[in-house]
Amino acid sequence: MAKPGRSIFEEVNEGAQPRKAVTTGMIEKGGGRGARRAIRAWLIGLFALVTVMVLVGGLTRLTDSGLSITEWNLVSGTLPPMTAEDWAGEFEKYQASPEYRLQNEGMSLSSFKTIYWWEWGHRQLGRFIGLYWIVGFLAFFLSRRIPGGWNGRLLTIGVMIGVQGAVGWWMVHSGLQGDRVDVASYRLATHLGLAFAILGLILWCILLLSRSEADVMQARRLRERGLFGMGTGLMHLAFLQILLGALVAGIDAGRTFVDWPLMAGQFFPPEAFSLTPGWRNFFENPGIVQFMHRIVGYLLVLFAIGAFFRGRRAAAASTRTAFMLASGMIVVQMVIGIYTVLTAAPLHIAIVHQAGAILTFALIITARYRAGYPKPQSVRG
Repeated sequence: MAKPGRSIFEEVNEGAQPRKAVTTGMIEKGGGRGARRAIRAWLIGLFALVTVMVLVGGLTRLTDSGLSITEWNLVSGTLPPMTAEDWAGEFEKYQASPEYRLQNEGMSLSSFKTIYWWEWGHRQLGRFIGLYWIVGFLAFFLSRRIPGGWNGRLLTIGVMIGVQGAVGWWMVHSGLQGDRVDVASYRLATHLGLAFAILGLILWCILLLSRSEADVMQARRLRERGLFGMGTGLMHLAFLQILLGALVAGIDAGRTFVDWPLMAGQFFPPEAFSLTPGWRNFFENPGIVQFMHRIVGYLLVLFAIGAFFRGRRAAAASTRTAFMLASGMIVVQMVIGIYTVLTAAPLHIAIVHQAGAILTFALIITARYRAGYPKPQSVRG
């Protein structure tokens, strides 16, 4: 006998075997989501620590404190001088350095302690950052809470932090040789550039972890390629400007020419190629180094204006806002830079300029992320 026909009101899966729940990767499980939030919080802390490290490093440079400790001892160097005899020993080592003989001869022990504490604090903060990363990474790795595909990214950050410590000593060592009273400017630029690369990578990871992996993959399909490319170009040009700023700081070029928009009353600085061989001028001549920093700054502002108008046509409101903030901060940073020059780079103004560079770089990377992974929105916006 034929079976009665199926009622139109019958559920199509009635009587069928229940489906098995679709198993997703760890990145979408409850534990994976929790890991993403926890790792993001850990990285936010790391970003804050590296930011403070950059600012303390800038103050260490501006106070001429970076060469006060003439040795690098990873473990024993964690303890400062504890007795009068210890202080006398450290001071004696400093007195043998070129900076003391050529620039600070006759410095008192009290003055030496001031610059010593700046450099010691800078190194201690570096050690703490390394320990912070090691403890955090091992905790997530051993508990298997790192989402799939993230081991390499997090490990790269740790390797870069370790390399940064070695680069820091490589930089300091250059100022303890021959008749130098400062570190080599190109080594200072390498040190600062690596610090900003670390900041940029950490921030990029923070932004990616702010959404689920599924959301990130879906958002990537909406990427505004032209605007994303402009964000990439803006990021690279800003990074070049940061390196040039380090060269300016390394030879105190910001205190050599203190007029604007001209330099010593003319467009191109005098004696711009006075050093031999000629390539040294691009690293050690105050006139040409500050000139390059100014020109790239102008180009960066023009590029930012173009990115601002292109960003206004972005589909997502968050992308438009991100490019508006990044472009606006670039203009503000240029104004701060001009004021820094006109005031001969006093310590409090110079450090504001450096802090502005960190904020500018972070806003540019955020704008690039927003263009690459735009937030979907309704037609109403």
